[in-house]
Parts: sequence; C-alpha cells; structure tokens
Amino acid sequence: MKRSTGNKTLWAELLPYEFKRRLDECPIVYLPLGLCEPHGQVSAFGLDTIKAEWLCRRTAETVGGIVAPSMGYHIHETGYHARWLEDEVGEENPHMTGIPPAVFIHLFLYQLRAFANAGFRKIVVVSGHSGGNQIDLRMAADSFVRRFSDVEVWVRSDPELAEGLFEGDHAGKYEISQLMYVRPDLIEMNKIGLGELPGSGGRLALGGDAAEASAERGRLIMEACLESLVKEASRMKEEARARPPKDGVSRIAYADIEEIWSDVSRRADKWVTSNPWPSQEAVTPRSQWKPFERYAIRPSTE
Repeated sequence: MKRSTGNKTLWAELLPYEFKRRLDECPIVYLPLGLCEPHGQVSAFGLDTIKAEWLCRRTAETVGGIVAPSMGYHIHETGYHARWLEDEVGEENPHMTGIPPAVFIHLFLYQLRAFANAGFRKIVVVSGHSGGNQIDLRMAADSFVRRFSDVEVWVRSDPELAEGLFEGDHAGKYEISQLMYVRPDLIEMNKIGLGELPGSGGRLALGGDAAEASAERGRLIMEACLESLVKEASRMKEEARARPPKDGVSRIAYADIEEIWSDVSRRADKWVTSNPWPSQEAVTPRSQWKPFERYAIRPSTE
C-alpha cells in the first residue's frame, strides 16, 4: 500500500485551512479508543490506545481523512469484566482508566455529534480494547444513525479487523506482538520476573502464551488490521464522492443527543457491558470486583 508522507492527519495539529482541505478531500474522521490497563509487568499500560492510534493514523495517511483526539478511557470493571479481573488481577491495584458504561456511551454519542457538526459524513471508530465493549458502541451508533441518516458510523475492535487470520487475546502472543512491532521501546520481556516480587502487583493479566510474541507476528497482525481498515475507509471515501452532501444541513443540538440517549439508556440492562457472560462463574463475594458484576444506571434523585 502506498502511503503519502509529510501530511499531517491529527485534528489537534491541523490549522483551519489544512483541516478544511483534508475534510473536502475525504470527509472521514477516525476515533481511536483505548484505555490504560495492565498488560503484565512487561508492557506499557496504554497498549490498547497505542495500537488503535497507529491504525487510524496509517489509514488516514493512506486514504485521507482526519484523526480525532484519542479517547484513553474505556469501559472496564462492569459485567463480564468483573470476573475476568478477579481471575487475572485479583486484589491488586490495576492502575486502570476504566469508566462506567453509561458515562462512556453517553459521551460517545456527544463525540458523534461533534464529528457530524464539524462536517464529517463518515465516522470510523477503532477500539483497541475489546471483548464486547464494541457491541455496545455499535448499538449506540445505530441509534445515532437512525436519527441522522446522512452520517455513517463504523465501529470495530482491532481483533475484528484481523478476524479469520489472527485470534485476539489480552497481553498474550497477539497483543504483546502488536506492541513489539508498533512501539518496541514499550516492551521489556526481561521484566516478567517482577510478577513474583511482593508488592509488585503480581502477574497483572499477562497472557500464558506471551513468551511466543514477536515483532514479526506483530507486523503481520497490524498489517492485516490495516488492510481491512484501509479497504473500509476507501469504500466510504468513494461513497462520499458519489453522493454530495446536502446544502444547509442543520447542526445537531444537545437536545437531539439527549433524546437518543434516553432511548439508549432505557436498554441499559441489556448492554453487553452490564452483565457477566452466561458461562462465567459468579464473582467471589469478598472480591473488590463484586460490586461491579451487574451494572445498572442509578435513577436520578433530582
């Protein structure tokens, strides 16, 4: 794939005339999603965000469009995460930037509003944190698009981009390989023994097959993800060219988003991130993760 060089793609770095030029050439915005969570003693906390940023920037450089500021907070702790955290982290402090599903999904709808109001007609969301969270984001995006049909929102996690070629994991040979390729300076495999030291935090969710990770495997994984993402973005770009935008499209108001949120939030008990997987055992009563096992939106006291 040919990639142009020297072109700025980050929204935060573009001057107004540069932004307008890139928007006119390709009305796609890319939103990288991730969070800080433990990936063993050997890896940087921000692995999920870093790989999503890499994919979004490379796609924008190849196809066009603009990369929005990354979202470095994501849904964790609740629902199916709770038992996983008990098993993989235990009672240690995970030093994690997890936030509740309602906070994240509500904000996500406002992010979509910001993109549409800025003039983007195609929104690509890449989540480096997966497992099921992306399903709830697609649910919210579908509600947004039903209301504003001139905008397309496409949400995928990176393992979904490589589906059929590689199987995702958490801090195993899939994810550790990704970071070995994208940011080798943020991997120190010789620190694996720290997990045995008292007060270090323990194993911190390192996958059992992490020792099989390699930069070459990471290259293959990331290139497979990138190829899928470039293909989808190219399709969006061609569709946008074939259908010029309508004149005088009104801006989306706060009230519009609150109406969508009202519909989405009424289904909170059905969100994937609200409940354990049926196959999971219950969280141990004394576990620090027990209060998050089943998530519900608290009614307003006002």
